Amino acid sequence: MNLLLAEVAQATQRLADAGVPSPRFDAEELAAFIHGVKRGALHTVKDADFDARYWEAIARREAREPLQHITGRAFFRYLELQVGPGVFVPRPETESVVGWAIDAVRAMDVVEPLIVDLCTGSGAIALAMAQEVPRSRVHAVELSDDALGWARKNAQGSRVTVHQGNALTALPELDGQVDLVISNPPYIPLTEWEYVAPEARDHDPEMALFSGEDGLDTIRGIERTAHRLLRPGGLVVIEHADTQGGQVPWIFSEESGWADAADHPDLNKRPRFATARKAMP
Repeated sequence: MNLLLAEVAQATQRLADAGVPSPRFDAEELAAFIHGVKRGALHTVKDADFDARYWEAIARREAREPLQHITGRAFFRYLELQVGPGVFVPRPETESVVGWAIDAVRAMDVVEPLIVDLCTGSGAIALAMAQEVPRSRVHAVELSDDALGWARKNAQGSRVTVHQGNALTALPELDGQVDLVISNPPYIPLTEWEYVAPEARDHDPEMALFSGEDGLDTIRGIERTAHRLLRPGGLVVIEHADTQGGQVPWIFSEESGWADAADHPDLNKRPRFATARKAMP
């Protein structure tokens, strides 16, 4: 075992003791980042090339600073995104939400589908949609100045158009034209603050996490926005907490002009996102 792998073993134990959910992965990822190699090539780093900044990075992670803030990057589907303070770090569970949306758009008989991503944050969802649905036209909306900066940085050179705006009043010029509205909005109830993981509670922006007493305030607003933006037959896809599975489809009711409202599980078989179709007139 070379010096670096021995240090990674020690770092893994330190991160585990600090309550980090994936200590081995994070210790290896930070070692790879600091030394400029892939995780699978850590054994190739010579002892003389060990970089002591590794332990600075481990100390930051031990204090529950997000891994992605330390490396400045987050991976989402086929993307590598720039992230840091002021923007919500995209999570793996959102990848299944986007996967469903991509399949749904591909199944539409539309040459150049029009897609809107509300509460875009880093731009992860919008960029994945644009990348995997090549002829799509994608608009991303973000209210926060800080998050907007990250979204624009990530969207450079892409076909995503980034807008600063409120998800509840956004893009009136597209009313009735959009094929799919997708969002990973804030959905944590204010009463759950103390139970949120330190990485999110202390580092993700509050406006990306919390939304009223039951966590559904923003989703209720997005229901109205989606209905306004979508063409008849268009789809809305919205992420929610696994504890809200029984509640969100009811927001997209027939009385409000929706059809086929349903919930869908993530890879862990937990309710993760709701979908609905704008009813035909």
